[in-house]
Amino acid sequence: MSYAIRAEGLVKRYGDMVALNGVDLEVPVGRVVGVLGPNGAGKTTTVRILATLMRPDGGHATVGGYDVVKDPVRVRSLIGLTGQYASVDESLSGSENLVLLGRLLNLSTRQAKARAAELLERFELTDAAARPIATFSGGMRRRLDLAASLVGRPQVLYLDEPTTGLDPHTRNEVWDVVRGLVADGSTVLLTTQYLEEADQLADRITVIDQGRVVAEGRPGELKRRVGGQILHVRPTLPGDLDAVSRILTELTGHTPDRDENTGLLTVPAVDSMLVSALVRRLDAAGITADEVGLRLPSLDEVFLALTRQNIVAERNVA
Repeated sequence: MSYAIRAEGLVKRYGDMVALNGVDLEVPVGRVVGVLGPNGAGKTTTVRILATLMRPDGGHATVGGYDVVKDPVRVRSLIGLTGQYASVDESLSGSENLVLLGRLLNLSTRQAKARAAELLERFELTDAAARPIATFSGGMRRRLDLAASLVGRPQVLYLDEPTTGLDPHTRNEVWDVVRGLVADGSTVLLTTQYLEEADQLADRITVIDQGRVVAEGRPGELKRRVGGQILHVRPTLPGDLDAVSRILTELTGHTPDRDENTGLLTVPAVDSMLVSALVRRLDAAGITADEVGLRLPSLDEVFLALTRQNIVAERNVA
């Protein structure tokens, strides 16, 4: 398999604080790899090193086969970066922003204008091309920011929490754009705190916590790795929640998680026959349910389980 990005043992320190403590990362060509982690886990530090904006204190990394420390100019010629906040100039129009970037990348005026027009059409911004960025909606700004990162036709695109602060509708727009980029052959490294975003977009996921990689794999693999299936039950009557919770505890040996807003009870399940056993117990108790079933854990549940395990391991070491 050919890899666009390979990092081994990345270390970064800020005084006594260790931001990265031996991070390994591989991103195959033409794929999306999601990097997940809580605030301060080391996601953005990893991206900054891979984008040659920061030197590691240990380990090494290559992008497109070029070392990020020894060949930073070559690496920069291969990459595009969209950060957490829009990098476009609000005093300029959409077209002017893209033309300016093209000229900074040594395109002729004619080439820069042609590339700007191509990207504005691709991101459905042609009608707003002459408008100042200050008049753009959040979704339009994000699409323009993505377009800006593609002016130089990068082989590898870094998306560092690209939908932070966006509403669900705008987030879906950005997801569609990312899917289109990958369909056209781009390689994407995506950092995010939105678990659904990684589930929707990433072929593989790396979970970083406290500067270390704590898990890696396909979304489905991670879900199966952390506790098998989840049994979920939603009693018809909210007053039956306590009784159903007791039944689930007796059947599984685990106290179920309870969502008071939705009336949903969830508990780990290792035996698929639990559903039929639960139905019999509910029937005997005269309790009806609007929803009963088995599913794989959500990526949110996987993430919480993995980071919780890492906290416990850190405490044991200490």
